[in-house]
Amino acid sequence: MFQRENFYSDKKRYLIYLEVERGLSDNTIISYKLDLEKFEQFLIRENINYLSVHEENIFDFIKTESKRGCSPSTQARLISVLKSFYKYLLIEEKTESNPVSAISFPKKWKNIPKYLSIEEIFDLLKAPDAGKPTGIRDRAILELMYATGLRISETTGLSFENLYLEESFIKVRGKGSKERVIPFNENAGAEIVNYLENGRPRISRGKNPELVFLNKNGGPLSRQGLWKIIKGYGLKTGISADLTPHVLRHSFATHLLEQGADLRSIQLMLGHSNISTTEIYTFVAKDKVKKIYDKFHPRSKKG
Repeated sequence: MFQRENFYSDKKRYLIYLEVERGLSDNTIISYKLDLEKFEQFLIRENINYLSVHEENIFDFIKTESKRGCSPSTQARLISVLKSFYKYLLIEEKTESNPVSAISFPKKWKNIPKYLSIEEIFDLLKAPDAGKPTGIRDRAILELMYATGLRISETTGLSFENLYLEESFIKVRGKGSKERVIPFNENAGAEIVNYLENGRPRISRGKNPELVFLNKNGGPLSRQGLWKIIKGYGLKTGISADLTPHVLRHSFATHLLEQGADLRSIQLMLGHSNISTTEIYTFVAKDKVKKIYDKFHPRSKKG
């Protein structure tokens, strides 16, 4: 029988453990919490004690989520969360076994991540109105995100103490509070300097002196706000109605790989803990190589 109060108590302590012991970010912890709430609803419907869960129950839960449209990538995340949760319960001696330990992850990234061509990137970078302070800011943001592969939260949270203009690099504390150093190019540096000299002073109003990028009212630029800004430029340029910050990140990685960068360097710049996550970009590169082969090889049927 499901024990709501006990589950709630263990879930709460587990989330505190993720924050204090493992140093995960607020956004990651929220994601874990939402996934555990989905699992909780499943246990309630099936009237299962979370401390007596079997491997078959986990499979049933994943199948249920899959029928609701859950992607392979999301299924893998759910399994990862449950593996971690039950590992924690083992450590706390709340259970004698981990019912998720032998469950393998489904194949992720069935679809190649969306990315822009170099020509589309150049059109996007020219889209903001350089005559407006917010346009100057947006150019700096787009240049920096494409130059570094920053996540949206890493961009909005960038502080001056982690921006090294003269040395042309930034320090980022990403997922799991892991710090990484990422270089940026001269174009990004020039747009940032222009923003700091001609854009930011006109919108800051003396507020938030520690943050690099601000909204039009001088406050912190939110993740939702930046999402809307980038989506707006996607519509303006006709590139994509679904342009997201992550598409810029995918474009950064894909273009580096296409130009000959090694996978390990890309992994470090993206902040991936496991290189298998970065390997998806090799599929993009292979796809392009195959198209080039088909177009130019004299023995290719498509050539």
